[in-house]
Amino acid sequence: MERGRGIDDYEPVPFQPGPPVDRYGFIKQNVSNSSAAEGLAKSREARSVRKWRKMIGVGGSDWKHYVRRKPHVVKRRIRKGIPDCLRGLVWQLISGSRDLLLMNPGVYEFSNSKRGENWSVSSFIINFLLSYVYTLFSNSNTTVMCLILTSWILFSFNLMPHWQFVLFYQLVIYETSASELDIIRDISRTFPTHVFFQQRHGPGQRSLYNVLKAYSVFDRAVGYVQGMGFLAGLLLLYMSEEDAFWLLVALLKGAVHAPMEGLYQVGLPLVQQYLFQFEHLVREQLPKLGKHFSREMINPSMYASQWFITVFSYSFPFPLALRIWDVFLFEGVTIVFKVGLALLKYCHDDLIHLPFEKLIHALRNFPEDAMNPNILLPMAYSIKVSRSLSESKIEYEKKYGNANAIIEE
Repeated sequence: MERGRGIDDYEPVPFQPGPPVDRYGFIKQNVSNSSAAEGLAKSREARSVRKWRKMIGVGGSDWKHYVRRKPHVVKRRIRKGIPDCLRGLVWQLISGSRDLLLMNPGVYEFSNSKRGENWSVSSFIINFLLSYVYTLFSNSNTTVMCLILTSWILFSFNLMPHWQFVLFYQLVIYETSASELDIIRDISRTFPTHVFFQQRHGPGQRSLYNVLKAYSVFDRAVGYVQGMGFLAGLLLLYMSEEDAFWLLVALLKGAVHAPMEGLYQVGLPLVQQYLFQFEHLVREQLPKLGKHFSREMINPSMYASQWFITVFSYSFPFPLALRIWDVFLFEGVTIVFKVGLALLKYCHDDLIHLPFEKLIHALRNFPEDAMNPNILLPMAYSIKVSRSLSESKIEYEKKYGNANAIIEE
C-alpha cells in the first residue's frame, strides 16, 4: 500500500514579491543598484536626526523656545531638509496645526489623569447631549458649530474624556456632504503609484476619503475641490487622519501664514491673483523669456495653476516636493513663486527657442536634472520676490478689485 503524502512532501508555493518600492513607498519605475549612495545618505540623515531631536525636544516640547532663540538656525536646517522620520511632527509644529489640536475638541489626546473616575458617572448624560444636538441639527449648516460649542463646554468643566473628544471627529465624518461623490471619484487618482493608496477601498483610500469629507463638512464654503486630495494624501503619508485634518485646516484657514482657502473657493480667486503675480515676476526677472511667452501667447494658467493648487505635490518628484513642503510650511507661499522662477531660469536657454506646442510640453515636463533638489532649491532661495509680490498684489487689486476679500495676507 502506498504511503500517504505528508506535509513535507508538498512543494511550497513560490513567494511572489510585490513590485519594488522606493524609500517613500512609491513603486519604482527603474530599479537601480545605488546602495553606496543610499548608505551615505542614511549616514548623513542619522547625524541630522540627532541635531533635530535636540532642537525640538520630546514630542516637540522645546520647539517654540528654540525657534525664538535661534530662528536663523531653524530656517537654515529646514531649508536643508527635515529628516523624514521627524517630518510629520515638525510639519505640525511649524504649521500651527498642533496648537489647533489643543484648542479644538475631538482630536487632541488629552490626559484623563486629572478627571479621575468622575467622567464615567456622567458619560450617559454627555452621550445623550451630544446625540441630541447632532439629531436636532442634522443636515444643517450649524451642526458642526453646535457640536464644537457643546464639546468645548463639557471639556472646560472637566466632564469629557478623550474618547468623547474623538466622537466630535467621528460625527464630522458621518455628517452628509454634497462633495462625497466628487471625493470618491477622485480618490483613485491621488498618488496612484503609492502602495498606501493603491488598494481600492483600502486603508489609504478610506483615510483620504475621511479627511477630505471631514473638511468638506467643517468648511462648507470651500467644500471639496480637485487638487485638495494631493494635499491631504501627502499629509496622510506622515501623520494620522486627525493630524492631517487639522493641518489642512491650518493651511486653508491661515493658522500661521496667509489662508489658502481662496485657492479652492468658487472661481479660484487666489489662483487668479497668484498667476497674475507670477506673470509679473517672469517679465521682471526673466524679461527675454517673458517676451517670448507673450509672442507665443503663453500665460501661467497653462502650466503653473497646479503648482499653487497642490504646492508641487501633483507631478513633481516626491523628494523634491517634500523639500518644498518643508520650506512652504515654515516660510509660506513665496517658496512656490521662487521654485517656479528657478525652474524657468534653469531651463531658460532651451525654453526661449521653442514654439508654442513644444513650449507647452516643456513647461509641463521639466528635465530630470532640473528637478534635483540640491540644484534647484539653492537657486530658488537666492531669488528675491517679496517686494515684487507686494507691488503686483496692489496692482492686481486696483485692476480687478479685491475679489478675495475674506483672505487677509
